[in-house]
Amino acid sequence: MKGPVGWVLRQPDGPRALRRATRVTVAGGTGFYVSLYVIGDATMAIYAMFGALPLVMLSDVPGPPPRRARALLAVAPAAVVLVAAGTLLAAHTWTAACGMFVVGFLVTFLGVASPRLAGVGIALQLFYVLPCFPPYAPQTLGSRLSGLVLGILLTACAERVLCPDPAPRPYRAVLADAVAACADYTSAVADTLEGRGTTPADPGERRTAARRAFESARPSRVPPAERPTSSSVRDHAFHDARVAVWQIRDQMDRLSAADGTAPAAATLLRHTTTALRSAARGLREGAPGVVTDRLAAEAAAFDVIRSAELPRTSVDRMRRDTIVRETAEAARRATTATRIALGDRPPVTDRDGPFWYATTPGFTLWRRRLACHLTPRSVHLQNALRVAVAMAFARLLAGALGMSHGFWVLLATLSLMRTWAVGTKAVLRPAFLGTVAGAAIAALLLLLVGDVPAFYAAALPMVTLVGFTVGALLGTAWTQAMFTLAFLLLFTQLAVPSWHLSAVRLLDVLVGGALGAVVSLLAWPRGGHGELRRAVADFLTEGADCCRTTVARLRDGDAPSRAEAGHRSTRRAMRLAEETYVQFVAERRPSKEVDARWEAALSVGYHLTHGGEPLSARGPAGALLPWPDAAARLTELAEGVAADAEHRAEEIRTASPPGPLPTTDPAPAGAGGDAVTDRAREAGAPGALLLVDVRGWLTGLADALARLRT
Repeated sequence: MKGPVGWVLRQPDGPRALRRATRVTVAGGTGFYVSLYVIGDATMAIYAMFGALPLVMLSDVPGPPPRRARALLAVAPAAVVLVAAGTLLAAHTWTAACGMFVVGFLVTFLGVASPRLAGVGIALQLFYVLPCFPPYAPQTLGSRLSGLVLGILLTACAERVLCPDPAPRPYRAVLADAVAACADYTSAVADTLEGRGTTPADPGERRTAARRAFESARPSRVPPAERPTSSSVRDHAFHDARVAVWQIRDQMDRLSAADGTAPAAATLLRHTTTALRSAARGLREGAPGVVTDRLAAEAAAFDVIRSAELPRTSVDRMRRDTIVRETAEAARRATTATRIALGDRPPVTDRDGPFWYATTPGFTLWRRRLACHLTPRSVHLQNALRVAVAMAFARLLAGALGMSHGFWVLLATLSLMRTWAVGTKAVLRPAFLGTVAGAAIAALLLLLVGDVPAFYAAALPMVTLVGFTVGALLGTAWTQAMFTLAFLLLFTQLAVPSWHLSAVRLLDVLVGGALGAVVSLLAWPRGGHGELRRAVADFLTEGADCCRTTVARLRDGDAPSRAEAGHRSTRRAMRLAEETYVQFVAERRPSKEVDARWEAALSVGYHLTHGGEPLSARGPAGALLPWPDAAARLTELAEGVAADAEHRAEEIRTASPPGPLPTTDPAPAGAGGDAVTDRAREAGAPGALLLVDVRGWLTGLADALARLRT
């Protein structure tokens, strides 16, 4: 298709922008014209338009069209409460500003527990902003609520039947691709261990494919509305499945460089591959499938073989077998997590175990999630306070200066303020230029056309359709220009047209944008980047303590409560680090090299945190007591790894260049060993494998920290 429409449709976001502009034109325009020209209620007309416009243009609700329509209808009760509160609090400037602070903070902060609420956050705030300005007219509350509900109903209908957006690809399908690619990689490594060579399943090709699929499954690569970041059981499980697959991929990177054949290890990898492919199939189909525990039985059989061959096993083979065993445990965790995400709720006996959330009530998960972010170091709390302060101050200033259209001040503040000062500064200049252009065009129209309401009524739908489509594609300047022109065409139908309205709009945008810039500069101006170093360093520090307590629990059994508290603290640090990284990526597109560095640090944190959980499950507290010299050696290795992790954390926190740290190598090369391998060979019992596997876990951590150092 040629022409302007063809150009729009050829743009990556063109069809979506055109669909949104069509819906807001039809839904908002219908409510506006029916209320103004049929019912004859100007107040109802304004609220009908603003009941539709924010929900379409400024919201991002996840899910297919039917679910989005239901979500928009669910917004109506909250919108009614906010409009009523704004109407009643408009009696005084200070009451309206206090209400603005509370609404701005709650709406923004509560979005941390639900992407759906975060997606309509700006719309909910605007539902309070519009009625909180003079005139104080509680007698018009009926008209305001009628128009609002009409606009929301029309928007929900348009979302469902008028140019509905195609259903987005669910995150479970994205994760399924990553799990399937990881299964192919595991199968290729199993071929190598069986001596089948690298054709046709070349581990290098499979490794590349797994990395690409995993790149797509990272929350930072997923649209905000589809990210598994809510407090729900499903999103907790998606997160655990992704982390487990990440660990499997890292373990396969270590195994792909191994030499020699290992039929027993290859057999366990085959069963691991089967389990991963079953999980991927369940994710694609959206159903958990048949419950099987074949992988657990095969892992137990593998341990029997290892135990029998332990006295004559080399250190290199011990290390390789430990990696294979860890891979099987990670695959079990991934398959269990996918089943939980897809609706299966296995009984959970350990409330501090890896799947503590599976049977936890939703309200408790929601409360814990909010409590996790009640810290000045949380980027979500910072954003909520930043928005609340900026909006409250803007309301006070608009009231003190007696701005006749103070709503535009707060709209500019809300739409132009970013989570970091440089981002806010970057949009101010194009926003101001776009507003100047839109105001100039509107002023020219008002001077040339004069008081002809029919002209403005006919022009508004065309400007809304074309302007909102083009503005979404060409950037901030065009968006502000089209918003300015559309708003002025709307308000000229409610009062005698005057070119002074253009000057008022220009002044309001300038004031509102400047306020947003000042608040962004004063309140956490560096955004996610300012907290990322601290958050990742805290995660590594907590993980180091988790490493110590895991070995201490297996050594003497006197620290189970400390280990449980450590796991909870580490999970909190992990969540803060992940979400700070997601915001960092959203604020600025880092290079692949920078991206890889942060993800490598997060990977070490995951290995510190999750690697010890299956070892603790396999061995009760005090399991290492029969071998005191081996336990002492493992304690020494754990202390060295933890100290190394803390050292790297401090380097990240202070942005200092990495330096060497004298850490004892926990994995001496060759056929020899140390107290751990010697005692394991002498014991030759299944329980002695725990010595080898704890040592292998610490070896992997030392290798990961060495890679992080470079």
